[in-house]
Amino acid sequence: MRTIKIFLSGLLAGVALLWLAAEPGVFHLTGFFPLRNAMAQLTGVLAITCMSVAMVLAVRPRWPERWFGGLDRMYRLHKWLGISALVLAVTHWLWAKGPKWAVGFGLLDRPQRGPRPVADGVVEQTLQSLRGTAEGVGEWAFYGAAALMVLALIKWFPYRWFFKTHRILAISYLVLVFHAVVLLNFVDWLTPLGLLMAAQLAAGSVAAVIVLLRRVAVTRKVEATVADVTYYPGVRTLEMAVAVPEGWPGHKAGQFAFVTTDPADGPHPYTIASAWAGSDNRLTFIVKELGDHTARLRQTVQPGLPVTVEGPYGCFTFEDDAPEQIWVGGGIGITPFVARLKDLAARSGAAPRTVHLFHTTADHDEAALAKLRADAAAAGVTLHILVDSRDGRLDGAAIRARVPGWRQASLWFCGPAGFGQALRTDFSACGLPDSRFHQELFALR
Repeated sequence: MRTIKIFLSGLLAGVALLWLAAEPGVFHLTGFFPLRNAMAQLTGVLAITCMSVAMVLAVRPRWPERWFGGLDRMYRLHKWLGISALVLAVTHWLWAKGPKWAVGFGLLDRPQRGPRPVADGVVEQTLQSLRGTAEGVGEWAFYGAAALMVLALIKWFPYRWFFKTHRILAISYLVLVFHAVVLLNFVDWLTPLGLLMAAQLAAGSVAAVIVLLRRVAVTRKVEATVADVTYYPGVRTLEMAVAVPEGWPGHKAGQFAFVTTDPADGPHPYTIASAWAGSDNRLTFIVKELGDHTARLRQTVQPGLPVTVEGPYGCFTFEDDAPEQIWVGGGIGITPFVARLKDLAARSGAAPRTVHLFHTTADHDEAALAKLRADAAAAGVTLHILVDSRDGRLDGAAIRARVPGWRQASLWFCGPAGFGQALRTDFSACGLPDSRFHQELFALR
């Protein structure tokens, strides 16, 4: 989260400083309407910047994943860029529309406008002639984008509809690119701000076309077939093994993939719950019934069903130099640890360091727990299973009581976000460096 905050605040501050450098006269403005024009420019530049970066992240580029710490954090950044773009776009709209309303109600005097300066070149003349069109289509694109962004933030809006409607944002974005190109002060195009705007609008436009053509991560997709399905009623969880004949590049334990079982529902992210040996060419996914799509999988996913798998993604791969590791899997968050157990067992039959795995759950299924115990034993990992109704809620104190060497350990957490934040705060207060607390943050919305 720290990297996300630094990037987002740095992006907004950096662009704002470039705008101030391009528009030094803003410090000498007099009167409300010149200020209004300047603020409309600034908020518009910041809003389209956030949308451009969010659009690039929407195509799931691989190159920034390691820097951000995984695609899960990139999607968290994508979400906050969207929220920032929405707030800035609304502010931009209010600066543009509010004074007109105030004039209409008699609260402000209509400004005296002289003739617009004559444009020097063909490009500037063309952009001037398009101002009215750009303002009109930009306003309607803003309304559409704002509505779609709000829908994306509403959790109860069905995922299958979110998947379909969210793609339309690419159309609104392209219209807003036209709006920005025409209405940015022409002289600003010849400044560092203009160079940055040109680069980000071009990158965002390419990404938008990729989204509209449904070519996102097309080179990282492989065709597979469901080979086996096991349902654990006690925890309402489906274990799905898929056969990947060819094309899968391999993965590290803890990574995830997007799986498409029904093209109408789109791809869904699932942590891979198996090691990759390359011999049986199988991937295992463990999916809990948490929403409309996952609740239907038990009826729709059967052996022989063709599926598409895209990936692998993620940096939750247990790589550090700590002499001891603490793993905490809350509920379905146990999945990446299952993959790591299988990986350790396949490599050497025992973990290369002391590892304590805490699995805390409200629901439990004895068959699933028996498999977990067998995997932990094969990997040489100390397993602690806690059922909420029997053992109470797991907290930092309980973990420290069972792991004497916790001060030298790293902690890897996957589970409910609130639970993870509580553990992070607790261990930080007790002296565990934040750099040794690893948390998977994946949430597509």
